[in-house]
Amino acid sequence: MSLFSALSLLFLAALAAATVIPSQSEWILFWLLGVKKYSPVLLLAAATAGNVLGSVINWWLGRYLARFRGRKWFPVTDKQFARAETFFQKYGVWSLLLAWVPFIGDPLTLAAGTLGVRLDVFLTLVTVSKLGRYLAVYAVFLGFF
Repeated sequence: MSLFSALSLLFLAALAAATVIPSQSEWILFWLLGVKKYSPVLLLAAATAGNVLGSVINWWLGRYLARFRGRKWFPVTDKQFARAETFFQKYGVWSLLLAWVPFIGDPLTLAAGTLGVRLDVFLTLVTVSKLGRYLAVYAVFLGFF
């Protein structure tokens, strides 16, 4: 697999993982690291960029499409959204450092858009969160190999 193909695969899997599309970007990252053909820095950058872009899509959905909550196609249920909104209001923008956590991260990023978090603040906190997750996967990989 070419470097471009590997990075594209990882980027798209990470982007999908940050939305409602089922995807396991961590396993793809782990596999590509195991191939030992690609730069870990480039792999981490591709995974982080894709995952952050997916979160920006959620932010945008919250910011501009929240009026469609409750529709079948909307990526978060009303219950998930209400829970995320309550959590977000209690802990503020710092809760975005948990954007990497499965099942609560996506609703948090959606709530951030709905509640009007500035995009620059959102990007900073979410990037730290998502990069941290992929660095943890890399650390686990190093522990195995």
